[in-house]
Amino acid sequence: MIYQQAIAPEALRARIECVVIGASAGGVEALAELLPALPATFRPSLLIVLHLPRDRPSLLVDIFAKRCARPVREADDKEPLEPGTVYFAPPDYHMLVEKDRQIALSADAPVHFSRPSIDVLFESAADVYGERLLGIILTGGNEDGAAGLYGIHQAGGVTVVQQPDSAKVPLMVVSALQRGPADFVLTLPEIAQLLGALA
Repeated sequence: MIYQQAIAPEALRARIECVVIGASAGGVEALAELLPALPATFRPSLLIVLHLPRDRPSLLVDIFAKRCARPVREADDKEPLEPGTVYFAPPDYHMLVEKDRQIALSADAPVHFSRPSIDVLFESAADVYGERLLGIILTGGNEDGAAGLYGIHQAGGVTVVQQPDSAKVPLMVVSALQRGPADFVLTLPEIAQLLGALA
């Protein structure tokens, strides 16, 4: 477990209100290790952008709803964020967090060839939650998420990057680490442990 800064996971329990996760290639497998490990007492809202084909319905809710102790849903526009709920961005829409802690969906241009974009979610959530946000970058094959994770760092939030050697496709996590410091650089079991500490 690599700590770039001296933050004890247990100290985050009362601080973190929202968790955002970004992943691309290999992301379903990574989330299959993280989401079923969430305890029933997990309290932050959890928003996830996973790069998906734009022209097909997402099966992520079907895959994960039965395996998670917390509610799992595909995000709807203007939906209020609820504690302890997992939200997936729908295919072909950016997912943002608005100031009143509602989800907004956008059909604006792709970012890094991606819609939904990790950067778009992370930057909007950083504007709303600041130091009460925790952002996680997982495996993936492009640079989406690097700028957004740096934005979370600049806003005082907590940043987590999957350990590159443990990523199925390491480009995304390496890009994030090259852009700026991460508070934690962890394997998937260690990320699951960190999320469990937020319960």
